[in-house]
Amino acid sequence: MAPAELEIPAGRRGPRSCGACVLAGAAGRLRAAGERKLSHMTAQPTEDPADPLVILRGLPELERGEFLRQYHQAVDAAHEPAGYQQLRRLLHVWSLTAIAAGQPGYYEELAAVRAGTASTVPVTDAIPDWTQRVAAARDRR
Repeated sequence: MAPAELEIPAGRRGPRSCGACVLAGAAGRLRAAGERKLSHMTAQPTEDPADPLVILRGLPELERGEFLRQYHQAVDAAHEPAGYQQLRRLLHVWSLTAIAAGQPGYYEELAAVRAGTASTVPVTDAIPDWTQRVAAARDRR
């Protein structure tokens, strides 16, 4: 319930008795004490993009069967500790696939790539410092 919608008994109405005033007073005391200031939060929980249900909901029907097949296989392998990382990677890749497949023209572009007719740009043109990035990644290993 929003602070403006709080019902306050008639005998309790006054300058500091509303919910918004209580929150404002608490925020002021926190700031005075050198703490962080309260900020606005959304009432909507954020969804984990790697949640299998979120992935399934985001995938086109065409992709769901393959996702479920790979997911069940990875879950079976995850009974062993080493298989858990494989499951996490699989969920990450499929979460990205759900995002990509939801974009208009995805399947047409995928078909063009497979046919070799897609317009492409060399990675060194698209990312000017690509060579340095690759070298830095190799040095970190």
